[in-house]
Amino acid sequence: MRALFGLVLVVSMGLAGFAVYMVQGFLSEQETALAQERAKAADVVPTVKIYAPTRTIAYGESIKEEDVALIDYAVNYVPEGAFSTIEELFPKGVETPRFVLRQMEKNEPILMAKVTEPGQNASITSRLTRGMRAFTIKVDVASGVSGFLRPQDRVDVYWSGSVRGENSQTFTQLIKSGVEIIAIDQSANGEVDNASIARTVTVQVSPQDVAILAQAQSTGALSLSLVGSGDETVNSEILVDQRALLGIAEAPVLAQIEEAPQQQACFITTNKGGERLQVQIPCTN
Repeated sequence: MRALFGLVLVVSMGLAGFAVYMVQGFLSEQETALAQERAKAADVVPTVKIYAPTRTIAYGESIKEEDVALIDYAVNYVPEGAFSTIEELFPKGVETPRFVLRQMEKNEPILMAKVTEPGQNASITSRLTRGMRAFTIKVDVASGVSGFLRPQDRVDVYWSGSVRGENSQTFTQLIKSGVEIIAIDQSANGEVDNASIARTVTVQVSPQDVAILAQAQSTGALSLSLVGSGDETVNSEILVDQRALLGIAEAPVLAQIEEAPQQQACFITTNKGGERLQVQIPCTN
């Protein structure tokens, strides 16, 4: 009996030691896992919730409350003009929608620059910056850059014509640089896949520039030159006439040499021995 009791005691003590070992191992694993989670949490980028479409919304479509949802976005990379509350997105209430100026994809942040003011349609007027005016230029396949122009592109405007005068000749001059296009024909939609030959291009300029372009269009021909994306180069004055085009040097101006006035000679006539003689005498006034 005593032997059996001793055996049970030994087994119990072994089991207790094994249990203590297992508990220590479990606690160690938990401690390690907790430390790993803390390290991961320290590396997590802080986010903020902003509104994005729940579907693809094309140009001209309205944005309604059911078309948007909050998404997580990295705090340090939130784009300018994003909306974080429904009151910011619909300041006049959800019954007054905004309209899309540029196509937006699902989960793409909704930005102020991509939508109209509440209740305002997606028209040319919604693209005009305060103080600017819209001016339409007639173009064809050559002057309109062969159909490659799109709204929000920038162009240089050249005028070709002649100035009436005694020495009239044709020349081409850059009159406006980096002008923004806001519409092609009657469309302000920039999401166009196929190239088409435009008949008119509407640009955004100041009231003073409207007068310049109107005068230029009525007295000559306007041509557009597409400016590359991100090109901030400011072009200086550009003027090309027929002589510069053909590489003809200006004709030298010949100096006119003034001839010295000839000295006046005065004579008197006398009779000497039946002969008539002319004798030179000093001239008097």
